[in-house]
Amino acid sequence: MKFQVLDIIPHLRNPLTGRIVSTAERLNQVVGTARRAEELGYDSFSVGERHAGEFISSSPTTVLAAIAAVTSRIRLQSGVTVLSVLDPVRVAEDYATIDQLSRGRLELVIGKGNEVLQYPLFGLTLDDQWDLLAEKYGLLRRLWREENVTWSGRFRPALTEETTTTPRPFAGSPRIWHGSATTLTSAALAAEWGDPLFTANAIQPRENYKILIDHYREEYERHGHDPRHQYLGSGSGAGGVFIADTTQEAKRQFGPVYEALTAGRNVPGNNSPFRDIDHAVAEGPALVGSPEQAVDKILSYHGLYGHDLQSISLPTTLPFEQQLEILERFALEVIPAVRAAAPTTLWEAADPYGRRPAFTGAGEPDAAEPDAAAAVERDHAIHRSNHALTH
Repeated sequence: MKFQVLDIIPHLRNPLTGRIVSTAERLNQVVGTARRAEELGYDSFSVGERHAGEFISSSPTTVLAAIAAVTSRIRLQSGVTVLSVLDPVRVAEDYATIDQLSRGRLELVIGKGNEVLQYPLFGLTLDDQWDLLAEKYGLLRRLWREENVTWSGRFRPALTEETTTTPRPFAGSPRIWHGSATTLTSAALAAEWGDPLFTANAIQPRENYKILIDHYREEYERHGHDPRHQYLGSGSGAGGVFIADTTQEAKRQFGPVYEALTAGRNVPGNNSPFRDIDHAVAEGPALVGSPEQAVDKILSYHGLYGHDLQSISLPTTLPFEQQLEILERFALEVIPAVRAAAPTTLWEAADPYGRRPAFTGAGEPDAAEPDAAAAVERDHAIHRSNHALTH
């Protein structure tokens, strides 16, 4: 199994101490966590996107660019890019820039988002969220895979002139995952295109997510895609990971924080049924406990889901030094046991995207790293062509 650290950058007070860090400090913590995750051997780091609520992740591309500048190996992901409210042309440009800065380490995770308030903020209607996602994804795929694109749709002005976005991705289109949390729609969209699925596995009982995963696998097979590349990612609960010597000690230390945060969240239809720490540890997805407890729970979920990528999120209301201690302990005492028990081909030689980053040899199996001089001349030619069309 591979491991991801996800930060959707909540900006919250510690419910017990009332302490909250500044915006600048919180954002710098994200970059520092990514750098430390790379040192500890995590496989990817993901930054979320929210445009409402107590979050400061409205510009994930900026944060990912900062992470790209201080890392060299770890893959960079989004979690999720709220494509339904964004312009696919801008998404293609921004994330291709990150792909270039990181030399091919980018993989996008798209979705319709988990915050209903963002739709009126962008002048959109919530009833259109799924249609928006499907249409914009179709355009994004073309912009990254093709040049001289013309296109028309329902929600965005048509591209009547041949359009090639720049910069181009580093070495072929980055892989795109689909985030899934509540309905069959995202799972079906991922399966239609033969893309991997990322199940939120955040606040609901595991059986709810299993329904979405089963639908994805059935549709993936029905569309005739290669089953070897049917990758699945999974979250680990909305409360954050907490590792201690014993599960009882972990519950004692983290339980009051978890329960206060859970009690303070009241979003009808989007609240966790695991209100107390005992219930969360026993039946919920939260990875709170001893290293052995965390290993057993991940493997239990793996037995049900068959996932290849495990995502974790740190309890960001705790002191940053304590967060890094949890990150290190998880890397040293949990990850090796899970890797040994649940191998995967994700990001290995058998994965079509496994050799894409520069540090592994660059390029998809059929695409070498582009010649620098030729790539620059092509980008300049595209700029001249686009300039001629507008003047």
